[in-house]
Amino acid sequence: MWKQIGARESGKLRPNSFTNRIRSHRSSSLLLSNHKELLSPHRASINTLQVDLTEGRYLLSGASDASLAIFDIQRATEYDAGGLIAKHKPVLVDKQHENGHKYAISTAVWYPVDTGLFVTGSYDHHIKVWDTNTTEVVMDFKMPGKVYRTAMSTLATSHMLIAAATEDVQVRLCDMASGAFAHTLSGHRDGVMSVEWSTSSEWILMTGGCDGAIRFWDIRRAGCFSVLDQSHSQLGRRPPLVDPSATKVSTSKARAPPRKVGSGSSSKHSGNNKILKHAKGSGKQRLHPGLLTSQDRATAHYGAVLGLKATEDGMYLLSAGSDSRLRLWDIQSGCNTLVHYEMVRMQSSKAIQLAVTQDSGIVFLPCMTSVKGFDVWSGRSRMTLQGHYENVNCCCYSANDQELYTGGNDRQILTWSPPKLISDDADECGRTGQPSAVDEDNWSD
Repeated sequence: MWKQIGARESGKLRPNSFTNRIRSHRSSSLLLSNHKELLSPHRASINTLQVDLTEGRYLLSGASDASLAIFDIQRATEYDAGGLIAKHKPVLVDKQHENGHKYAISTAVWYPVDTGLFVTGSYDHHIKVWDTNTTEVVMDFKMPGKVYRTAMSTLATSHMLIAAATEDVQVRLCDMASGAFAHTLSGHRDGVMSVEWSTSSEWILMTGGCDGAIRFWDIRRAGCFSVLDQSHSQLGRRPPLVDPSATKVSTSKARAPPRKVGSGSSSKHSGNNKILKHAKGSGKQRLHPGLLTSQDRATAHYGAVLGLKATEDGMYLLSAGSDSRLRLWDIQSGCNTLVHYEMVRMQSSKAIQLAVTQDSGIVFLPCMTSVKGFDVWSGRSRMTLQGHYENVNCCCYSANDQELYTGGNDRQILTWSPPKLISDDADECGRTGQPSAVDEDNWSD
């Protein structure tokens, strides 16, 4: 680290590169925080966590007791142990609201534009849109089954759609602008447990179902346009794209010789050519993965797809399945990159929430009572975070502070942060106005 600082001072390292390296170093050295504590108000398992996308300051959580809470993770409520431990109490808690959820809250996401709204989904078959300031439900969508996951596009400028993954085979898009369902996406053969918007296009949606399939949808068109197949793999570089003009030239040359035959046979061959053209045309239509039976039944996992997470650049997709596998997919080609991640045990009864660092270098995966951190590109296990007493359901990464937040069945929200420097403790002491416990002695006042 000091070598990088020296390179930055001498001008050998650009500011952006220096910042990215420092962030990467901090995110790869996470430990259970001994200076930050979130006081959970929940009385049941915590199923979902998300830090707001605008300020990176407010953490939203939802639990199985139908309660939700919001924490200010930047400003502590009180300090303990001589100002060394910052305690964060929730700034908003909602339990058994009159118009709130009746059963477990399975998903909670912030409105991407600002923190004035957030969306929750529950096992009571409802998706609700909340006003943060008044803690009131401003919109309610009735779904056909339990809601496992919801997602909103962070890039959207033309729509305000909430993608909902439920135990129903159809994926529904709820329009916040009209308060009605905008689309119904049909293709899965079992319930849908995970849903993720593309980070490079506001129109592309990715869904994972209990049938083991991962489908890609363009919401401007009917039907899915791609189904991922675990047997379709590619090592190294992406496969080259086929030039359609070159294909047309080659086929025309191949069909040229039969035209030189006699009149009777030429008419026969010309009729065959028309059939071939028709067959090829219909074949192109059947090649659409949403229509071709063999490709339509392709699976990405041998069990249910429990979680999806796209990388920051929108080029790759991470998927976790109940077959204890974590896979990395090339979105453009739809290929399985064959990165070998360690097989780990995961809960198969509920959807799990993955997290990826800002540079897409590390993926955090809940594995029963621990959280595994894998190198995205090599598959090597980087860390194992153990601190929960029961199964971990969700994890959320804060890019501003390079911190990880995890929630589990033990009703606790744990903070994992880089090691804190002594200078940071001094700054914390100066902010609270209290002397640091490290600097105290028998003569201190």
